[in-house]
Amino acid sequence: MFEVRLTRFRSIAMLTIVSSALIAPVAETAPPDTSNWKCKFCPFESGYQANVEAGGSYVSEDAAKFGDATGYDEQGAYVNVDGEGDYASDGYRLSWYAEDLGLDSRVLEIDGGRQGKYGFHLGYSELPQRVFDTTSTVFAASGPHTLSLPGSWVPAAQTSDMTALSSSLSSQNIESDRQIFEFGANYLPSSRFGLFVDYRHQERDGVDILGGSTFTQASLLPRPLDYTTDEVDLGVRYVADRGTVTLAYYGSFFQNKAIDLVWDNPFSFDPATSLPGEDQGRLGQEPDNKFQQVTLSGSYRAATLNTVIAFSAAMGRGEQDDSLLPYTINPNIAVTPLPQSTLDAEVDTMNLAFTVVSRPFPKARVKLAIRHDERDNKTIQSQWSRVITDTFPTSDNEFNIPYSFERSRLNLSADYRLFDTVRVSAGYDRTELDRDFQEVAEQTEDSGWGRVRWRPNASIEINARGGASERDIDRYDEALAASLGQNPLMRKYHLAYRYREFGELTVSASLPERPVSLTFNALYANDDYTRSQIGLIEGDELRFAADLSWSISDTASMYLNVGYESIESQQAGSEQFSTPDWRATNADDFDSAGVGFRVSKIADKIDLQFDYLRSEGTSEIDVSSASGGLSQFPDLESTLDSLRVRLSYRASERLELALRLQYESFEAEDWAIEGVGPATIPVILSLGEDPYDYEVWLASIGFRYLIGNSTK
Repeated sequence: MFEVRLTRFRSIAMLTIVSSALIAPVAETAPPDTSNWKCKFCPFESGYQANVEAGGSYVSEDAAKFGDATGYDEQGAYVNVDGEGDYASDGYRLSWYAEDLGLDSRVLEIDGGRQGKYGFHLGYSELPQRVFDTTSTVFAASGPHTLSLPGSWVPAAQTSDMTALSSSLSSQNIESDRQIFEFGANYLPSSRFGLFVDYRHQERDGVDILGGSTFTQASLLPRPLDYTTDEVDLGVRYVADRGTVTLAYYGSFFQNKAIDLVWDNPFSFDPATSLPGEDQGRLGQEPDNKFQQVTLSGSYRAATLNTVIAFSAAMGRGEQDDSLLPYTINPNIAVTPLPQSTLDAEVDTMNLAFTVVSRPFPKARVKLAIRHDERDNKTIQSQWSRVITDTFPTSDNEFNIPYSFERSRLNLSADYRLFDTVRVSAGYDRTELDRDFQEVAEQTEDSGWGRVRWRPNASIEINARGGASERDIDRYDEALAASLGQNPLMRKYHLAYRYREFGELTVSASLPERPVSLTFNALYANDDYTRSQIGLIEGDELRFAADLSWSISDTASMYLNVGYESIESQQAGSEQFSTPDWRATNADDFDSAGVGFRVSKIADKIDLQFDYLRSEGTSEIDVSSASGGLSQFPDLESTLDSLRVRLSYRASERLELALRLQYESFEAEDWAIEGVGPATIPVILSLGEDPYDYEVWLASIGFRYLIGNSTK
């Protein structure tokens, strides 16, 4: 396949050779039961069939968010190729699948195998992440991990006094690309044994945003990204008459090509607040690391009581031993040597799981699940000095904290058919958690829920579910919190006492003898942190959704859906590092509505599809304080309109022509970045990103052609 992509500023030609290919993908963690393998794209027994779709598209304007994950981020013309095909003969199958080969979101997969013997999978995909295309910076990458200022740069104490700022700014998109290569294979030497291996290589490169501080001043930096991750999963599986056993190995290996980021300081040196040598800063980046795990799992079906028992035991270890950076890059600050050259971090994990599912008699089913997880951080504690933002040395000594935990979970549930039309269910869950080096050492959570499903007739089904949970703690260590600089009255939300209750109702109905169906769902949940004086106090969620579908005829259908969600929370704080003296309320509301219809075989050759979606979101933040009274932040708002129309024409049994029109409008109001340019904040040199505001049209025309067997 030949792909040409045209944009405003460049044209790219790429030649892609695709070998025809395969069957259903191989499972990632265990070889599948090959007796049930089926061809992914064709139900015919033998022969070759493929369809190729090619065409061109035009995008009306540049829009980073519109191109996020799609590749349509720039104004201009695109030529794209999609397709799929497969070959089958004498138990051997080969299939291929291609999507968006002309875009930065391309996917190519090849699968093959012989039923009951072996299988393989090859895959390549790319995923574009487009964040901002309205950003600009004075920094330029002068190395894989170095950001430099232009030679004409004039430092100043405030951004408004940087005389070379305007002339030094250059456009810098915040974006990245992810490339993923996958390979998998399985082999069955006998009907009892199966071997499998899966390998995944991932690369990510691009630019994101990182804050670099010099204590009283800061710069938002366009940080270069360049790292790789390799994952491998392999094992052996044994299948017995009543169960299976699998022994597997998993490994993940992360490599970052830049262990640090060095940047020139655009602000001038202030002798009253800092030491000489503050012309550069340095930050450590994500270190190289690896994680390896061995898992033994299996299941057994008992001959009596219709019972299935499953178990899993996994032991793993994570390691990180990258070289540590010096305390500071500032040569004028005298520091003690590092206590060790590498952290030599080591974390052991253990995961145990046991599940029993039984049907003691036809009307009842019970389930018991037990799980235990451990994270044992064996990293040695050392005593470290500090240099604050490459500016101030400190005589304080600190120890690295090797956080560890143990977590046990018990889940018990039962389901019983009370009447022919009524089924009841109930469950109980308990979680126990022990932590090291945190304000709460022991924590438990007990949850209970019940559900009733009523189906009075074949057209109506009603499901009602409700429950409550209580998370309790042994005590909150206020002395430890104070040693970390926290208000002793504050309670972190994930460590605080919490009482949660919820209820959910779902109604599904279809009109007798009419092709109309309706589904309605409502949910309410409330969280109360009644023992917290400072921190999160309460949270509420309310959600409604309704879907209506109507099959007007064999060739026409339509749908309508609406939704509403409200999330509200309250938190309390203290301006005086004492008792609560201010309270904030956050209220988020979301509305959405969609409508669409399909009409096929218009004049026996034309199909029409129409979809429209509108979504609105509003966030309100109110603050009431003893000193300032009631105040309100500007609302955060967003509005999305999306329209898709597709018209296809069957010119022949093998050829189909298609026209697609897509419209998307997205507008956001965000006071945190709206109107904030690089020099707006005196002590912060920003990238000047704007809230999303775009209106894009995408028009496409193409054809699909069928090769090989023309009937299924």
